[in-house]
Amino acid sequence: MALCPVCESKSPSFEALGVHFAEETKKSDVGHVMWLNRNVTKDKEAEPELPRLLEGFFDIDGIGLSRWIKTRFIERFFGKRPHPFVLALQHPTKPVLLGYVLEHQHFLKQWVRSLSWVLAKTDSPEATREELDNITTEFYGHGSDQPSHYELLLRMGESFGLKREDILATPPLPATARAIETWQSIGRTRHWVETMAAMHSLELIANRDVKRDGATLTYFDPRILEGGAVTNETRAFLWEGYEADVEHSEVPLEMVERFAGQLGIIEDVQFTFLRSMEAFDSYLMARLERGMQFDGGLAAFIGGGA
Repeated sequence: MALCPVCESKSPSFEALGVHFAEETKKSDVGHVMWLNRNVTKDKEAEPELPRLLEGFFDIDGIGLSRWIKTRFIERFFGKRPHPFVLALQHPTKPVLLGYVLEHQHFLKQWVRSLSWVLAKTDSPEATREELDNITTEFYGHGSDQPSHYELLLRMGESFGLKREDILATPPLPATARAIETWQSIGRTRHWVETMAAMHSLELIANRDVKRDGATLTYFDPRILEGGAVTNETRAFLWEGYEADVEHSEVPLEMVERFAGQLGIIEDVQFTFLRSMEAFDSYLMARLERGMQFDGGLAAFIGGGA
């Protein structure tokens, strides 16, 4: 059974999925057209080849599920045309970091809810321990010496003059809200292994080892952590993810591969991961959109980098 990563419609085979995409592109459905252009082909004459191309895109033979997820994620965010937010974060301006703070607070709160779906549904002690540790690191912390990632984010915002109460009172932009709805829906309706894949794959964004796997650059230029390029609070926030997200992404994805194989849900995991990745792409753009409220010059940057 193949699940469409755009609209979640079910197809009994890649042949049928190819027909589905062909029909949607004939209707000029933006979501399906964009997904094909980004992931499979931009050739409008390739309709007869769509089943074969789609099957090749999802093929994990010889690499495994975890490596396939890493490859697809790196292609999207760190490939020949890196994501505009990744480009902006290489040497970030104050508006970029303010946009990061105001939107990311909502992501981190959803992170806890999403991992809580895993805890509620799993009967695996291994998965339970992994998610409890993750929730603690991201939202609760390990005492005054190791504040949570959420607390470090708020401190970064404060270092640029934002009041904590104003940060917390700022609602998410529509793209962030839609992404949160997607992740909440995944947690509520999909298998817990799929939810693990959907969320922990996103931690690849800050994995400092992505160059080893073919990325053209990392989430940010690590040289900004030296000297006075950013505030101390920004350095603390970025460093925490830089240190933690190698383990926080790779260990859970290895678990996902193992559990998905045992349960026979590899294709379901693939499609749910892709759905999550699309939401994440839009959410990262929302960070830049928010930054534009502080600096209109970002508009030209987005237009040139997208």
